[in-house]
Amino acid sequence: MAARVIVVLAAGFEEIEAVTPVDVLRRAELDVTVAGVGGTTICGAHGVSYLCDIEIEEIETVPDAIVLPGGLPGAENLGKSTAVRDLARKVFESGGLCAAICAAPALTLAQFGLLEGREATCYPSFEKFFGENTTHSEERVVVDGQIVTSRGPGTALEFSLQLAAMLAGEEIAHSLSQRMLARS
Repeated sequence: MAARVIVVLAAGFEEIEAVTPVDVLRRAELDVTVAGVGGTTICGAHGVSYLCDIEIEEIETVPDAIVLPGGLPGAENLGKSTAVRDLARKVFESGGLCAAICAAPALTLAQFGLLEGREATCYPSFEKFFGENTTHSEERVVVDGQIVTSRGPGTALEFSLQLAAMLAGEEIAHSLSQRMLARS
C-alpha cells in the first residue's frame, strides 16, 4: 500500500513549493491529498488558485507524511492553524515524516515544537524563529530523522525527490530524477 501524504495549503502559499511535491509524489505513485486551510480553493502568493481535495479539518486519519509549503503569508497562516499544528504533531508522534520548505520550517515546525534538538534549514533569515535548541544549516535539503526541511522555491525539486526517496524508495526517486532531467 502506498504511503499516504497530506500537502497542506493556506492562503498565500508559495506555488512552486506546493505544486512540485504534489506532482513528484504523485509520479512516485504515493497517495497524495491536498488539504486546504479555511476552504478548498486556496490562492497562492502569486495569484495562482489551487483546488484542494479536502479541508484540513475533514481529515480523519493520520497520514504517513505531512508537507508544509512556505511562502508569505502562507507559512504564517499554516502556523496559526490549530488543525495544522494538531495534524503535524500527530504525524510526528506516529513516526511519520514532517516536511516543510522555505519559511514553513521556522513558522510551523519550530513553532509547533517539532524542531527541538534537531538540525534544520529554511529560507535565509527565518532561522531567527528557530528555538535555541535547533541547529540551523544552510544545506539545500536537511533530513534529521523524520524531519525534512528545505530552503525555498529553487530547492523544491530536490526536496520533493528526497521525500519520494524516503516514502517510495531510492530506486523510484532515482528513476523519477532521471526521467525529469533533474540533477543527480
